Amino acid sequence: TVGLSIINNWDDLDAALATAYRYSDSVLLEQFVPGRELTVTVLGDEVLPVVEIIPESGFYDYESKYQSGRTRYVTPAELPEDLTAEIQAATLRGFQAIGCSGYARIDFRLREDRQYFCLEVNTLPGMTPTSLVPKAAKARGIEFPELMERIIRMGMGD
Repeated sequence: TVGLSIINNWDDLDAALATAYRYSDSVLLEQFVPGRELTVTVLGDEVLPVVEIIPESGFYDYESKYQSGRTRYVTPAELPEDLTAEIQAATLRGFQAIGCSGYARIDFRLREDRQYFCLEVNTLPGMTPTSLVPKAAKARGIEFPELMERIIRMGMGD
């Protein structure tokens, strides 16, 4: 999310590209999907509760991620049960389809019409005690030391 810009007209493209190229020799352009930001963790064969990310700025950028108080996290996300189950099932299918093992976190955008879009599969997500995976685990009743132990055991093949 460093160097990220959201543009609403083509006149802003050159400035956005200039910003992005300050951070890398290659850039990625994507269509913006408006909606709620959700993330779902898979831990082994278990899908953890959906987390909703609500950044103060309206977009989950670097500052929103790493400056205290800039983002609110709702765990579990306040979604209808059927939609929660559908997103969790899609998460597990995606995890399995790309050959993940152990754990991963998959990010989604949820539009008002209930359509959701996979934004990214994080195969090595942040794992500090305040990161998103531990938040989801805690909502499932898994404290940070147990989470770390489970991840290590999976890595060792136990």
